[in-house]
Amino acid sequence: MNINKQKILQALQKHYDKAVALSLDLSDHPELPYEEFESSKKIVKILSEAGFKVTYPYAGYHTAFCAELDNGTGPSAALLVEYDALPEIGHGCGHNLHGALSVLAGLGLMELKDSFKGRLYVIGTPAEEENGAKIGMAQQGIFDHMSLAAMMHSASGEFSIPDMDVLSLRCYVVDFHGKTAHSVSSPWEGRSALAAGRKFLDLIDARRECFTPDIHVNSVILDGGKAPNIIPDFCRIRMEFRTDSLKKLEKMDEAIRKCADAAALALECTVTLEPGLSDFYDMVRTQPLETAVTELLEDYGKKTASVNTPSGSSDVGNVSYHCPAIQPQISVTNETMALHTTEFRNACRTDFAHESMLKGAAVLTELFLKVYNDPEFRSQVQSSWEESLRKKKE
Repeated sequence: MNINKQKILQALQKHYDKAVALSLDLSDHPELPYEEFESSKKIVKILSEAGFKVTYPYAGYHTAFCAELDNGTGPSAALLVEYDALPEIGHGCGHNLHGALSVLAGLGLMELKDSFKGRLYVIGTPAEEENGAKIGMAQQGIFDHMSLAAMMHSASGEFSIPDMDVLSLRCYVVDFHGKTAHSVSSPWEGRSALAAGRKFLDLIDARRECFTPDIHVNSVILDGGKAPNIIPDFCRIRMEFRTDSLKKLEKMDEAIRKCADAAALALECTVTLEPGLSDFYDMVRTQPLETAVTELLEDYGKKTASVNTPSGSSDVGNVSYHCPAIQPQISVTNETMALHTTEFRNACRTDFAHESMLKGAAVLTELFLKVYNDPEFRSQVQSSWEESLRKKKE
């Protein structure tokens, strides 16, 4: 291990116990999206005491923050921090752990501020599990001047994933309106909104045969009536659909609207489609970042593998349309298990998970130092990102 890595680990070790305590505290006291008041306060306190200039609340979000280190003339880069939890099971997605990981990397870079010039931002981003705040922040232009925005995500299995990809996501609340009637004595006077909703789902299923493999549509009926002897005049469906590009997202949007209109027409109902969430974007990938992270993960003792098929969505994708961004997955347990489970929540509390947090923080710290101090690498990252973005928009 060269001296640079030794210095990085020494800087991080000074704050390691604090980061472990933060991760466990967040796990013990989970807070739902946009309700992360105590979680954000705890993180803000740590960053303020370390010397960061903190804006809190931030960007119009009560539980967001921006901690800034103005370290002279140079590039700007942002560490992203997540800390929202899931209903019932708490931190089953590991936000407590990888949120603390980003905080630890920020503290390490503060310790190493004599080693770089530029601006460092540690940005608290609420509600990734719901209507991710990174989406609104990206729309506000917060990341437009960044040379890099990065975080890691907790994962399971033998391998860490340096090139995590994500799918675009759109969510709709689809409301069908019909007319009530008694379902036995005079059903002909009614117009079943539930029947229209079911026909809509049938039409979507009929379209699946012609979907490309990256397209996923998932639905649930939220309201289909209250009693079987009443023809329901209202049906509400929540639908999510994902693809590997924004262009396909728009094409899918057109197909789904046609299915909704056709179902309403056939059953003599009316239909409206309203956004259920803001759109989550796919990832604009930057090869030099992925190559660098692969090497760094292996340098710090993590085995790596590439994932060819994205299977989820993240608001980091939205950030990647505004600046070079990366979100590697770091394995926090060698056992393969699903996220959003109590098993994974518990795995994020172990000594192995905390050691992985330290290694992940070291990877981010060294990556940020490379962006700050290596103009050639920074230029390669920017050029690669711009080319990937151009192809996405073609």
